Amino acid sequence: MEVVQKYSIDFHNVMSQFNALPPSIEPTATGHIIEQIEIVEKIIKEGYAYETNGSVYFDVMKFNEDHEYGKLSGRQLEDMIANTRELAAQSDKRNPQDFALWKKAEPQHIMRWPSPWSDGFPGWHLECTAMSTKYLGNEFDIHGGGMDLKFPHHECEIAQAEASNKKSPVHYWMHANMLTLNGKKMSKSTGNNILPNELFSGNNELMQKPFSPVVAKFFMYQAHYRSILDFSQDALEAAEKGFHRLMDAYRMVSDLTSSEKNSLDIAAWQQRCYDAMNDDFNSPILIAQLFEAVKMIHAVAEGNEQLLQKDIDTLQQTLHDFIFDVLGLQDIALEQEGDSDKLTQAIQILIDIRNKARANKDFSTSDEIRDALQEAGIQLKDGKDGTTFSLN
Repeated sequence: MEVVQKYSIDFHNVMSQFNALPPSIEPTATGHIIEQIEIVEKIIKEGYAYETNGSVYFDVMKFNEDHEYGKLSGRQLEDMIANTRELAAQSDKRNPQDFALWKKAEPQHIMRWPSPWSDGFPGWHLECTAMSTKYLGNEFDIHGGGMDLKFPHHECEIAQAEASNKKSPVHYWMHANMLTLNGKKMSKSTGNNILPNELFSGNNELMQKPFSPVVAKFFMYQAHYRSILDFSQDALEAAEKGFHRLMDAYRMVSDLTSSEKNSLDIAAWQQRCYDAMNDDFNSPILIAQLFEAVKMIHAVAEGNEQLLQKDIDTLQQTLHDFIFDVLGLQDIALEQEGDSDKLTQAIQILIDIRNKARANKDFSTSDEIRDALQEAGIQLKDGKDGTTFSLN
């Protein structure tokens, strides 16, 4: 339980740093054993599953007579059969392609629950079908996951749902591709991996400096979610420069001077932003359009292009909508200003404590505060108007 709680805390902390909304519900597979057993019973009743020696298997061949197994991944069942080796461990199955809905637990297996077939545990694919249909219904819009889950995991989810509910469960499948690091596959065993907090803090041996969560997020948007993305020092530094250039331009919009006529088509640019996101969430194209806006902003500021006030307003609002609401980025310059204010307040508290110590002739404490601040790069200067400080 402590491990689960720690994972949950770490997950929520990272998601918060990425400025991502938390899930409204986080169900667990072990909390939905009853629902999973009920789905197995329905699939057996429909004739698409069979019990053998206390285990229950999904009958892929029978299902494929009435449905299409493999439609998500584009695999043909005939090809799967032709490329299958018969394994001894599959002796309980009628066909090698069949997958477990319920497995009878061996005596040494810790996770086990009673069922109509045996004391056992659900198959890997079943838990997702049970929880998604319970909370999202028999049909829902979007199902995400890694590219490696398309087959067999998501293919089996579809089969289970169609067998039990007679409906294809998902309208849109969004499969994210893999992240690599310095051109190589991320692997804990080889040490070629980095955790989010290690990236943010700089506490790692793979990057020369820390990168803020918003820069990492902006960097990831520059590749389509279905494409492989490679983390590297150079790529992150380029993204960091680009992000600051974008935010600088956004802050310039409110200072643009309007004209009596237009020389730029802001409505067409705005539509291209919407078109990019409507094209399978094509964030790289959207980023490109945002930098088209950066060029336009500088051109207007330098007097080379003209915009009506209403188009300046549209430009500013559209940039705000896509940068902050759609992409969920944050203006870290404003955050840094807030951090600076907090630092000033903290230093002033220490100065007040030091002044009180000096008034009480507690020069040991006074000198200790001054020396500690100096070691931290904060220089105190006592004058007739009081104590001021500067950052070294």
